[in-house]
This record gives sequence, C-alpha cells and structure tokens, in this order.
Amino acid sequence: MRVQEADTNAMENIITIEHLHKDYKTYKRGTSFRENLKSFFHREAVLIPAVNDVSFSVRKGSITGVLGPNGAGKSTLIKMMTGTLFPTSGKIDVMGYNPSKYRTKYVQHIGAVFGQKSQLIWDIPPADSFMMNAAIYDIPKTESLERLKNMTELFELDEVIYKPTRVLSLGERMKCEFIMAMLHNPPVVFLDEPTIGLDVIAKQKIRHFITEMNKQGTTFILTTHDLEDVEQLAQEVIIINHGKKVFDGDLHTLRNTLGEKKIVTMTLEKEITEDVETLLKKTSGIKLLNKVSKLEYELEADMQIVKIPVLLKQLSENFSLKDISVRELPMEEIITKIYTE
Repeated sequence: MRVQEADTNAMENIITIEHLHKDYKTYKRGTSFRENLKSFFHREAVLIPAVNDVSFSVRKGSITGVLGPNGAGKSTLIKMMTGTLFPTSGKIDVMGYNPSKYRTKYVQHIGAVFGQKSQLIWDIPPADSFMMNAAIYDIPKTESLERLKNMTELFELDEVIYKPTRVLSLGERMKCEFIMAMLHNPPVVFLDEPTIGLDVIAKQKIRHFITEMNKQGTTFILTTHDLEDVEQLAQEVIIINHGKKVFDGDLHTLRNTLGEKKIVTMTLEKEITEDVETLLKKTSGIKLLNKVSKLEYELEADMQIVKIPVLLKQLSENFSLKDISVRELPMEEIITKIYTE
C-alpha cells in the first residue's frame, strides 16, 4: 500500500528539485595599489551561493508562485529549471528530464515568458514569428492555426498580430509573448515577471489567460514581485531569500504564518471623548493599528482568540458603530515578516 501511495505522489509531481546549489565564482580585489598589482599575478577566488540547498516539488496542473526580494535567487532558480544555467550540484527533474543534460529534447516540452526579454522579432509582425515557431516545433498547420485562433480570440488580438512588433504597446507585446510561448502546447510554462510594467487591464487579461490555460492542464511556475499575481493565480507558494527556501506551502498556510489575523475597519457614528485604546481593552484579541480619522479606526483582530460574531457583538456594545468591515491581513505584511525573519 505504501509503495502504491509513493507511486501516486511521484505521478502527481511534474517537477522535483532536490538539494539544488548554484555558486558563482568571483575574485577578491584589494583596495590599495599594491594589492591591485598583486591581483594581476594571483587572484583569490570567492564563491557566492546564489541558490543554497533548495528542495521542493511542483504538482502537475498547478500554478506555483516563487517569491523573494531582489537578489534572492529566484531568476537563477528559474534559469536552472529551464536549462539555461547549469547547477553546481543537486537534482532537477522536470517531466523526467534533466534540463541541462537533455536540453534539446527538453525545450520542446516547455514554454517560457520573461518580462524583460522578448522572443518576438522586432521588425516583423508577431503572426510571422508564430509561423516560424510552428515550423521550428514541427506543429501541423491546421493544429497551429487552430491554437493561434483560440489564443488571439482570448487575448482580443485578431488585428494586432499583423502589425510590426515595434509599433505594438507593451501590453500587446506581452500578450504576443504568451502566444509565442504557448503555441506548441507545452505541459510546463515558466513565467519570470510576466506582468512587469503593465497597466491594470493588460494584467487582468494575462491573468485570465493563465487561468484558462491552467484549466486545460498546463502547469505554471511564476516568479513575480506583484503580490496580486500570486493572490489571484497561485495555489502554491515558494519563498526564496538569500538563496535559501524559507517557505513552501499553499496560500492559506502562508496567510496563517502570522496567526489567524484580520484587519477590522471601524467607522463611528460620532466622535467619542473616551480613549479608544482603553475601550478596546474590554475586547479580547484586538489591538489598535491606526487612527485614520476622528471617526475611523483600523484594528487588528486575532481570530484564534476572538471569533467574528463575538468581536462584532463586543465592539457594538462599546462603540456607536456606523459601519464595520473585516478583511485579510495584507499580503505585503506577511511576506515582509517572512523576509525579515
């Protein structure tokens, strides 16, 4: 029975990373003229760990967000997973492939969108780039045209793909980048900052596209600084800091890393003369965060101590309430706390 369970888990995981390391070699330089002169003949090598003993797995058909501050090792990790960088040590298994060892065969089964690097040819329309990609991947003409039709309709790009790439807006180009990456119907797609610099409408279009493709079975690995991307798309989250994995779990678990806390915004009917903090002490599990105005206050409530019905009852007993709202703890606060710890 245990053997069968292990086989089932192995089938569910489309990506497995074990004890992955990537070190960059640099050389120590002195500050004095003598030390700089000496470095011409003998340089002291220094190894800088960009990814340090990282292990995780990605379920087939999931959307996994990879988060971390600048310089944390996210892009290095993605580049090793796509096969463009060789790991120093450790194991990478994507659909049974070692990306750096079997790169030629491997790249036929993945897609990649890098927010700051284009796959489109600048002086020709995206439609021509798509035709070229279809030929490279040996996609039958009827199949490639059908996929292209579906994706251009989803992105509302029917006329846009026939204009030269150089005249397209950033949002239009990014949509075309997605079509370029997805035309050969890859089971796994890597996204590195795919919504960087885009307006709200373009971001929503791309998020909708990712969601629709995921429903059809595509697995996405997403690195981003936009926490809204993660909240709207990701089912699983991995956080990297200083090259090490500091969190690996679902969004619900991530939110509860600081406890089951919520933000309560309380609006009073009239200004009160009593001290608000003193009145709040009568309600357990709650503290004042911010006095927005004379009538509006932001509170933090710990749901492990006080449940919402009890909280509302106690607040209404101690305050003359005009309005009250309860929302989740901001994702920025949760992530920042994990980074600093």
